[in-house]
Amino acid sequence: MEKIILAGGCFWCIEAAFNRLKGVGSAISGYCGGSEQTANYKDVCSGLTEHAEAVEITYDPNLIDLVSLLEVFFSIHDPTQTNRQGNDIGPQYRSAIFCVSQKQLQLSQDYIHLIQSKFSAPIVTQVVPAQPFFPAEAYHQQYFVENSQQGYCQFVVAPKLQKFTEMFADKLK
Repeated sequence: MEKIILAGGCFWCIEAAFNRLKGVGSAISGYCGGSEQTANYKDVCSGLTEHAEAVEITYDPNLIDLVSLLEVFFSIHDPTQTNRQGNDIGPQYRSAIFCVSQKQLQLSQDYIHLIQSKFSAPIVTQVVPAQPFFPAEAYHQQYFVENSQQGYCQFVVAPKLQKFTEMFADKLK
């Protein structure tokens, strides 16, 4: 099993999508980029902690490769928005790939270069070595599954998951 940490706006959507993929053992919502002392929802929401809302993905590279994970990642968020995703605004909502190996770092950079022409604006996704990851509070884990009727889930997460499900039906568990 391998790990990669992805940040693309609110972690509820990223986690919900990746937990549905064949070959993904787990997708855990959390915080990456800041200190352990500020790795909590209240502090991260301030936008002053250097953390991004992120998802630590554990996957079996024999069942799903990194390029497939990146393809999903770049289809479920807008990598051209700096420090935001839609109405979620602040550096905690930035687009970032926290790589746990040099190979992941190079492959991620190469992939961005490959897909840039598909976007009308520059991709601003940060590709950086992994920093410590801190799991979010328990109520954030499986948030969409547990709270699908909540307003944000209905109007933001559900449409993204619908698009994801249609695009990647062949990769779902």
